[in-house]
Amino acid sequence: MKALQVKELQHHSKLKVILQSQGKYQNQPPLPFVLGAEFAGKIASDSPIPDGCDFKRGDRVFGYAQGAYSERLALNPVTLLPVPANISLEQAAGLFLTYPTSYEALVGRAQAKAGETMLVLAGAGGVGLAAVQIAKYLGCKVIAAVGSEAKFAVCKNAGADHVINYSEAGWQNKVKELTDGDGVDVVYDPVGMIVPSLKCVNWNARLVVVGFAAGTIEKIPANLILLKNVSVVGLFWGATSYKDPARFQTVIKEVLTLIAKGKLNPTVYEKVYEGIGGVVEGLSDIEGRKTWGKAVVRIRREDKGKL
Repeated sequence: MKALQVKELQHHSKLKVILQSQGKYQNQPPLPFVLGAEFAGKIASDSPIPDGCDFKRGDRVFGYAQGAYSERLALNPVTLLPVPANISLEQAAGLFLTYPTSYEALVGRAQAKAGETMLVLAGAGGVGLAAVQIAKYLGCKVIAAVGSEAKFAVCKNAGADHVINYSEAGWQNKVKELTDGDGVDVVYDPVGMIVPSLKCVNWNARLVVVGFAAGTIEKIPANLILLKNVSVVGLFWGATSYKDPARFQTVIKEVLTLIAKGKLNPTVYEKVYEGIGGVVEGLSDIEGRKTWGKAVVRIRREDKGKL
C-alpha cells in the first residue's frame, strides 16, 4: 500500500521521549532512531493517495509514530485520524494518547460516576488536565494535586473544584478536609503515588495506576488495600490497541465525539517550541517541570511565501 505523506507537523513532547532519548524507556527502539511519537499535520499536496483512502490532500490528521520529530512522515492511512474541526493542529498534536488514556482510566477502569469525588495527581500535566476535564464532564467533584502553586490557575481553568500542593507535608489532611473527612472515591495516578494517596481515600475507593512519572515504581502494601476495602487497577493504554482493539476504537470514537461537541478542550502549553533546537529546549522544560498541559514543538515553520 502506498503511504500518505504528512507535513506541517506539530509534535507533542512528553516524558516518554525524554526516557527514550536517555535509553531508559521500556520499549526502546534499536539505534539509530528518530525521536518523537504523537503528531498532527496535513496530508501533503504532493502525497500519493492510495486506492480506497478517505483522506485527501490538505486534510488535517493526527496520530502516533516512532520518529515523529520529522519534517515529513510517510504513513499507512489506517493509522491516521481526522482532526476535529473545532481544534487546532497544536491541540491535536498530543491528542492520540493523552485524552483516550484519561478517558479509559476514568470511564473504563475506575467507572467514575456523577457525584463522586476524584483526586487527580499531577493535575497540571497533559493527562492530568485531560482527567480533570473528563471528570467534570462525568459530574465528579475534582481535587487536582500539583507540585507548585504556580500551576493552581491552570487546573482551576480546566474545571478543578479545588487545587492542592502535594509537595507540602500532610497534603492528605487537606484532601480529607475538602471531603468532610471521608476521603476521595477515585484516585487518578500518573505519578507513582498510590501509597501516600491511600491515606485520603474513601471506603470502596478505586485507584488507577496510569504511570510512574516520578521515576519510582511503588511497592503497595496489600494490607492497606484490604483495610481500606479499595480496588487498585492499572491501565496500559498503548497495549489496548492490540489486546482489545474493539475497546480501543470505541474510546477513540467517544473522545473525538466529546471534543467535536466542545465538551473537552485539549490544553496546550503557552509556548510552542520551534525547530530542532526547540526539541531540546522543550524536553528540558518538561524535565524541569516548567510546562503544563501539552508542550508542542513545530519542527519546521511553513514558508508562507511559497506557493
